[in-house]
Amino acid sequence: MLELPIVDNNTGTARPKRPEWLKVRLPMGENYRNVRSIVDEFKLHTICQSGSCPNMGECWGAGTATFMILGNVCTRSCSFCAVKTGRPTEYDEDEPRRVAEAIWLMKVKHAVLTSVNRDELKDRGAEIWYQTVRAVKERSPETTIETLIPDVKSNWEALERMISGGQEVVSHNMETVPRLYRKVRPQAKYERSLEQIQRIKNYGKRTKTGIMVGLGESPEEVYETMDHLVAHGCDILTIGQYLQPTKMHLEVAEYIHPDLFAEYREVGLQKGLRYVESGPLVRSSYHAERHVF
Repeated sequence: MLELPIVDNNTGTARPKRPEWLKVRLPMGENYRNVRSIVDEFKLHTICQSGSCPNMGECWGAGTATFMILGNVCTRSCSFCAVKTGRPTEYDEDEPRRVAEAIWLMKVKHAVLTSVNRDELKDRGAEIWYQTVRAVKERSPETTIETLIPDVKSNWEALERMISGGQEVVSHNMETVPRLYRKVRPQAKYERSLEQIQRIKNYGKRTKTGIMVGLGESPEEVYETMDHLVAHGCDILTIGQYLQPTKMHLEVAEYIHPDLFAEYREVGLQKGLRYVESGPLVRSSYHAERHVF
């Protein structure tokens, strides 16, 4: 077992010590190597790598990966995210075919697709989203798909195109509670993301979102966010511990005990969410195959 590194930010302030339950295995094994080989061969991006996901070893070792389309440079500068920020140059119209071929070669039963924000594109990248889902469905008809889509900034026409390819689950992450939005997601709006989830639900899709804890929120604020999600048609919620990717990102305010994660799960189900995945190392696509009812 390897403990994830703690970044010294040289602030001189007391920082919470990383607890024993936040340890992950090093990536290894034949399946891991096979997935890495396919990703490299088809020149694809994965959020597993770009987002420094702590579950990469487990998921890749099981032969699954979350593919990130539309490049690996994001137009947003969220203070929690390890994905590169800047002016994207990549727009590859052949990407849908390559993603579909890789998923077919991996023989996955449930595929997760996500993307960076492409605010500079008029359609927010919706056409590539649609073509990628269609290509996967045509190449692997039995494969179910979850799409973790970005904020479309109220471009609802783009949203409809983005989610109309035939995917079973559509996810859009809230990331945090309302009070922390300006600090955590400075280019997003809490109410707008709630509306996006409601519109996805109205379109007839299974809806999903994820939040991080350990950023300074209170349990009461988490419960309030759950109420908002239920009121806006959210079916599935993932809750995981925020981990600081680099010294340039937000510090961890608190490491949440597994008992509170268990409590969050129970409360969420009581409030009307259909499925709650809650734990220290839970991420948006962790055990995503369980979320297809």
